[in-house]
Amino acid sequence: MRKREFWALVLPSVLIMGALLILPLLRTIEWSLQNVSYGNPGTFVGIDNFVRALTDERFGRAVMFTVTLTVISTVILVALGYTVASATDRLGVSRPLVLGILLISYVLPNLVGAVAFSWLFDDSFGGLVNRVIQMLGGTPVLWFTDQLPNAAIIIANTVWFLLPFAVLVIMAGLQGVPAEIIEAGTIDGANAWQMHLHVIIPTIRSTLGFVALITIMDVLRTFDSLIPLSPQAATIGNESIMMYVYSIAFANGAQQLGLGSAVNVITIGIILVMLIPFIRTVFREAKALS
Repeated sequence: MRKREFWALVLPSVLIMGALLILPLLRTIEWSLQNVSYGNPGTFVGIDNFVRALTDERFGRAVMFTVTLTVISTVILVALGYTVASATDRLGVSRPLVLGILLISYVLPNLVGAVAFSWLFDDSFGGLVNRVIQMLGGTPVLWFTDQLPNAAIIIANTVWFLLPFAVLVIMAGLQGVPAEIIEAGTIDGANAWQMHLHVIIPTIRSTLGFVALITIMDVLRTFDSLIPLSPQAATIGNESIMMYVYSIAFANGAQQLGLGSAVNVITIGIILVMLIPFIRTVFREAKALS
């Protein structure tokens, strides 16, 4: 392909990406250094917005909750996704049916799925989980007002929503494992556990890393699912970073766009820090292949 043809094909995408990503990012960085309100030009305040965010206890709790949610959800999704993918990959004619059932949670809009998921724990809509707990002789749990039970249902909903993605990607990786490697492991006397741990998982390590990378980026941006799942998020300490930004920059007439922009810049930094191990792995594997 000639250089001119290459740029003719690539330039439109580059311009669109620049308009949709780079320009808003530059404006966010600009506003993070200003005191900005709707309809008025911003005034330069330096790093004051960053200082306010980093010294705000509420923001600190939001960061702690979001990072904890991301780490726990990612570990569960990679482990459970691999387990379900391995089991599903061995199915025969029933595989499409199982995959179709799994995809139900993923094709639903996140907010709609979170509302339906919350009904399992909300006594106003039957509260199936609490009914089962009572039938077993337990005490009903306050899922929406106690921090740990509420965090548990947020994690469960996150896993439920993203599991189909993890399963499909990992299944694609499993189908690419060379049969010769499996046969060699069998000849060497590896049992099922050793086969997965020492043969299959190292072979699809890049696939598992990709699942973890996408999961981290998705969970760190958790917002809409908390509206039905954690209506008292700020009070009980289960507020995500994105919900914190919404509350200080948009909700109830708030106009702290500068502070909200500063938090977004900090969030980008948190995302990059959490992705460093996976980015390094990708570059290392690309270098090894070159």
